[in-house]
Amino acid sequence: MPEPEPPEPYLSGGGLVPEDGGAIAATGAGGAMDLATSEGTTLEQRSSAAAGGPQGTGPAGKPRSLWSDAWRDLRRNPIFIISGLVIVFLVIISIWPSLIASGNPLSCNLAKAQEGSQPGHPFGFDGQGCDVYTRTVYGARTSVTVGVCATVGVAVLGSVLGGLAGFFGGAWDAILSRVTDVFFAIPVVLGGLVLLSVVTSSTVWPVIGFMVLLGWPQLSRIARGSVITAKQNDYVQAARALGASNSRMMLRHILPNAIAPVIVVATIALGTYISLEATLSYLGVGLKPPTVSWGIDISAASQYIRNAPHMLLWPAGALAITVLAFIMLGDAVRDALDPKLR
Repeated sequence: MPEPEPPEPYLSGGGLVPEDGGAIAATGAGGAMDLATSEGTTLEQRSSAAAGGPQGTGPAGKPRSLWSDAWRDLRRNPIFIISGLVIVFLVIISIWPSLIASGNPLSCNLAKAQEGSQPGHPFGFDGQGCDVYTRTVYGARTSVTVGVCATVGVAVLGSVLGGLAGFFGGAWDAILSRVTDVFFAIPVVLGGLVLLSVVTSSTVWPVIGFMVLLGWPQLSRIARGSVITAKQNDYVQAARALGASNSRMMLRHILPNAIAPVIVVATIALGTYISLEATLSYLGVGLKPPTVSWGIDISAASQYIRNAPHMLLWPAGALAITVLAFIMLGDAVRDALDPKLR
């Protein structure tokens, strides 16, 4: 006779115990609750990993860095998107102005001087009969070149000097602090009137050099304070205790964590340098003809503002939009890189 099969084991709640030792079958109240909790936890973990992890983490639960967090916030900021698109457009027409302006900014016709908008000339003509639209488009190249080159020079010089002063301290820090005090005491416009009045070159480099000369102390102060704060952190002290060299600590540990304030201030200052170039050119000590510049055009149009206001409004409007775009971009970057504003 065949042997009888052993009875299947039961739980106290009435559920069967699976043969593979897996999850409890949902036949009893306790088993159903345990299974629902287990499945809910698993689904939550999967959805969290698919969505990039919990707040403050990336895929697979990895912590996000300051820069990835900042880029994530910037992509959701409409101010950053709008100002970024304006700046990209300005950069494109600065490199290839012929894409939207087919004329020559130096080609003038005195017979059309101060005339208004005409077919093919939407902005009218200036006092010399030059096309205002073409000169406005080509003036973006000069302004963007001056702003970018001056900002890069100021950021590099100020960051290096301020970073070294903040890291080493001592006599080097004291000397640099007194030198920056001297430069802060010089009014920018007055310094430009004095220094650039003896320059006869019509290129942009004397103006850029003047801006770097008087602009680096501000970035130096910011870099110095940021480096002093960063070098007091525990990871820098640990690297020093492990025998890391000064150059390694500066480049690998301090620089990535101290550069954010410099980037923010430099971005905002870029618009300021563009405005400063226009101011100096308007006063006659900045760029000089035949260089095409918004400041030069504004200066030439100021005496015709009653009879031909279009000569002033278009280059002045382009200058205002450009400066505003860079300031808005700097504000958005500041909000994204400042952990206190999160």
